[in-house]
Amino acid sequence: MSALGDDELSLVLKWVYDQNDRKSFSQVCKQWLRVEGLTRLSIRVLEPDLIPVFLPRFPNLLFFETQVFISNPHLEFVAKTCPNLQVLNLNLKKTLEEFEELDGNSGFEDVGNDGIRALANGCPNLSKVLLRKRKNVANFAVISLAKLCRNLTTLDLGRCNLVDDRAVEAIGCSNSIRVLNFEACSLITDHGLAVLATGYISKTLKKLVLAECDRITDSGVSMLNHICCLEELNLAECGPKITDSGGLAVSSLSSLKKLNLGWLINLSDVTVIAIANNCVKLVSIDLTGCELVTGVGVRAFGNHGSLEYLVLASCYNICMNDLSIVVRCQSLRDIVLDKGLRMWIPMPMQVHINKFCQLHWR
Repeated sequence: MSALGDDELSLVLKWVYDQNDRKSFSQVCKQWLRVEGLTRLSIRVLEPDLIPVFLPRFPNLLFFETQVFISNPHLEFVAKTCPNLQVLNLNLKKTLEEFEELDGNSGFEDVGNDGIRALANGCPNLSKVLLRKRKNVANFAVISLAKLCRNLTTLDLGRCNLVDDRAVEAIGCSNSIRVLNFEACSLITDHGLAVLATGYISKTLKKLVLAECDRITDSGVSMLNHICCLEELNLAECGPKITDSGGLAVSSLSSLKKLNLGWLINLSDVTVIAIANNCVKLVSIDLTGCELVTGVGVRAFGNHGSLEYLVLASCYNICMNDLSIVVRCQSLRDIVLDKGLRMWIPMPMQVHINKFCQLHWR
């Protein structure tokens, strides 16, 4: 029997999905080791300092992930070695400040503009880039991604707190991005929202996270109704400058399916009723901490045709009669109430609610 060639071994490996089995495969001989490396599509790196040693064995990677600190030179090496990358997941578990608090060591170098710029130049097929908590990532890196990665569909910049409206201006020119996360990017203002609402991205954006962007106001939020296909919007903890004026603008987004308005303390029943009446495709709404919302607003969801998930944690102006009406919503599957109300809602009423949907406490 003749030895299997590289092509035949590659066909065999296409049916091997378990990583432990692939590792065993690569240990048979040098040929099998080489073929396994050439056919590997994804990798998760735990020790970035070893990248120059092992990465050349995997030139055809499509998915690269690391949740630890990684330097600019190491990412530049990744860009040169793996030009076909499509997904880059650098979401950090702990920020540098959090790690230093635990470890007391301040000698870590983490990726910034130069490393991301190298990836944008070297890996033009990137479609998904996740940079959550990478504190050194700023406008230059984001602008490079927006201009050079024409297939980019998902960009997570959560807690990249150096990013401001200048980066948003570059993102606004994209005609491919569908998912955009600016959580806790506190330098973003109403100008940035206006760019998103009027740029090419307004035709493609489906999910937008603006949680904890506390410089935005009703003026910026009112522009979002120009994003014609927006399905998910998160405005949680954006501060007191968002009132019913902005809330009513949000209610005109008829394509919305998921909406988080948590801790917007100046939203009232006016907004909630408008959302219940106008957002007919809405599946999930989170009203946590909206202290002006009462049973009058919540009752408006009683006849909603698609709502499945309703969060009312830290909403204290709701009584049993209000709950008995809202659970009539035939599509409702889960309702979340504040755990402080548990002792005040009689057990028969809790049982009654559970007949219609699952009751949770938070």
